[in-house]
Amino acid sequence: MRRFLIYSLCLVAACGDGGRSSTLHYYFTYDPRSLDPALSTDVPTGEVVALLFDNLTQFNVDGQLEPGLARSFEVDSSGLRYTFHLRSAARFHDGTPVRASHVRATFLRALDPATRGGRAWPLFPIAGARAYANGEAQDVSGLAVPDDSTVVLTLDQPLNVFPKLLAMPVTAITPAPLPADFDQHPVGSGPWKFVSWSHDDAIVLARNPDYWGKVPVSDTLRIRIIPEAPTQAAEYEAGQLSVVEIPFGESRRWEADHVPEILKRPAIRDVYIAINTTRGPLKDVRVRRALNYAVDMPTILATVIGGRGIQAAGSLPPGIVGYDSTRAPYAHDPARARQLLAEAGYSKGFSLKLWRTAREQYSRIAQAVQQQLGEVGITVEIVERDASSARAAARNGETDLFLTDWYADYPDPENFNYPLFYSGSKGSGGNYAYFSDPTIDSLILRARTTLDDQEKGRLARDIDQRIFDAAPWIFCYFPVDWWARQPTVKDWMIPLIFNGQRWQEARVVK
Repeated sequence: MRRFLIYSLCLVAACGDGGRSSTLHYYFTYDPRSLDPALSTDVPTGEVVALLFDNLTQFNVDGQLEPGLARSFEVDSSGLRYTFHLRSAARFHDGTPVRASHVRATFLRALDPATRGGRAWPLFPIAGARAYANGEAQDVSGLAVPDDSTVVLTLDQPLNVFPKLLAMPVTAITPAPLPADFDQHPVGSGPWKFVSWSHDDAIVLARNPDYWGKVPVSDTLRIRIIPEAPTQAAEYEAGQLSVVEIPFGESRRWEADHVPEILKRPAIRDVYIAINTTRGPLKDVRVRRALNYAVDMPTILATVIGGRGIQAAGSLPPGIVGYDSTRAPYAHDPARARQLLAEAGYSKGFSLKLWRTAREQYSRIAQAVQQQLGEVGITVEIVERDASSARAAARNGETDLFLTDWYADYPDPENFNYPLFYSGSKGSGGNYAYFSDPTIDSLILRARTTLDDQEKGRLARDIDQRIFDAAPWIFCYFPVDWWARQPTVKDWMIPLIFNGQRWQEARVVK
């Protein structure tokens, strides 16, 4: 048996309590869909859930797994049976102790077919969970609670990322029975308590002084709904927001005007062009490599992206196990591109369609790629569609090239390799390149099941190198997040994963 111990925003007026700020001010670009974890499908909902609720496990600001309601857990030698031991001090905001029965009720409700609209997939690895969610079973066979402080989860097959799936918003633990109007007036066990929600205006949270973990330093967190980036920036510069994401087109001005306030962090996100490896000339790896050599990504990064990205030499971004900072990306080498095209029998070139969404930034990237591929004899027609239509075409295998991005749901190489490159994930699973390689498939499955962290790291690096060589993408860049933080705001960092910032230490100093 292998045992794991989980070791343990806004310029505002400061109050007189040790320099602590009475209120922090943050913002969302749109109103959360719900405050019910079982209905979490969007980032704002997920962020609020992380503030109000606890999971068995949860992420910190650096994307590392940390203690939640489980003070420890162990997995047996088969990799199938996980036993979680709950901490005794955790209580819901109404004072009710958190028990194993609440975990069971939470998971059953998230999986229940009657709970409409949520994304229960993080629980599907549990034996019987899919059958229960499909209405084919009356219970979940792999979910057991032998006593008030123990939860035993048995999986259908080994999956080493499973503890990370339990840090997803949908698995946040809720009371049972639920209070009335729960999705509008939630009761959790997290570091912040719900105060009010004025739709499309603001959500107000208060510190939970009885929290079992780190009690927030500040008294109140007010989250405003501000859709437009220029308005967000103006509110920050007027001293009304603690932090703000720097508008994309204003990087240089902010760098000049707000030097001490700027924070930068590579995001665990890919921007790439999926190459449909089943269509015409794109079946040939030499052609796919030629596309990479033809694209001048350093110039695109410097001009179109304004320096807010790192050129990709693979699919695993910085911050993810397996990322290789020493691997050289494809150089801009039109001569090499023409040579490879000639070797593949396409010296006279051919035509492709590059699909993209209506995002202005992607429009400029697509135009640059169109011009650069044209210089090596490849004629590119740009096809613009709304996001859902473009993704549907890519899922159905109808695109030659598709300019898109991928946000990590959880910080692990599995969340890139399995959905984006495993042959069983073609199309709707996320593999828009329709890429298939039996060796890489085998390595991906092995990497998902090993309980040896060093082996997992070696496999991730090997998989990423093989994918880079096979070139199922035009590897573009890993975005770098740029935020500004008021000079008086301390101990707030850009989170690596969207639900990793819980605002417990953020404060305003005089």
